[in-house]
Amino acid sequence: MPSVEPFLLRSTTMWLLLQSVLLLASCLRSAAAFPKGCYPSEEEGLKTFRCSNARLTEVPKDIPNDTNKLYLDSNRIPFLPRDAFRDLPLLLELDLSHNAIAGVESGAFRGLGDHLHSLDLSSNRLVSVSKDAFSNLKAKVNLSNNPWLCDCRLQELIRTVELVAGSSGGIVCDSSVQEEHVGKAFLQVIADTDFCNMYKKTTDIAMLVTMFGWFAMVISYLVYYVRQNQEDARRHLEYLKSLPSKQRRSEESSTISTVV
Repeated sequence: MPSVEPFLLRSTTMWLLLQSVLLLASCLRSAAAFPKGCYPSEEEGLKTFRCSNARLTEVPKDIPNDTNKLYLDSNRIPFLPRDAFRDLPLLLELDLSHNAIAGVESGAFRGLGDHLHSLDLSSNRLVSVSKDAFSNLKAKVNLSNNPWLCDCRLQELIRTVELVAGSSGGIVCDSSVQEEHVGKAFLQVIADTDFCNMYKKTTDIAMLVTMFGWFAMVISYLVYYVRQNQEDARRHLEYLKSLPSKQRRSEESSTISTVV
C-alpha cells in the first residue's frame, strides 16, 4: 500500500505555493492601482500611505480607506476640492506640506472632523482661506510658511482652528491691509490691531457715504424741481400780463378751471 505521507507533503507544498502566488498577485495588483511613487506601509501599528515626492498634481483617488496616516507632502498639488478625503473614515494624520496649495474649497476636509488630530498645510501658497473650510475640524493645524494676507478673514480663521504648538510664529504677514504689518508675525499684529473691527468701521463709513450721496442727489433733484416750477409759473404770469385785459381774464378763468 503506497505511503500517505509523501502525498500529504506534496499536497501541502502545492497549497503553500498556490497561496504564495495568490498573495503575490494580489500585492502586484494593489501596487499597480496606486499612483507612481505611492506605497502602503505600517508604522507603529498604524496603516500608512506615503506619496511623498511623487510629483502629484492632485489628491490621489485610490487611497486605501483604512489608512490612518497619509503623507502627500513635497508634491505639486495646487488645490483641495470639496470632499477630497471623504473616503478616509479612519484618517488620523494628514501631511500636505511643501505643495503648491493656493486654494482650499469649503468642505475639503468634510468627514474628517471627528477623528483627524493632525493637519499640516505648512509651506504652501495660501494667501486667504475661509474659516468654513476648517469647520468641525478638531485637528491641530500647521499653517506656517505661507504668503498670508493679514486681514479679517485670516483673523477669523486663526480663531477657528487649533494651531500646532510652536507654529504660530511662522504665520507671517506677506501682505496686509496696513503696510506696516508686512513681515510681522500675525499673532503679534493682532495683539494691537483688530482687523475685523477695522473692517466693520470701514464698511459703516462706506455705507454712510453712500447714503449721504443718495440723500444729496434727492435733495438736489427736489431743489431743481421746485425752481423749475417756479420759473415756469413766473413765465406764465408774465405771459398773462402781456395779454389784453379781456383775453387775460379768459385765460385766467381757463387756467383756474383747469386747476379745479
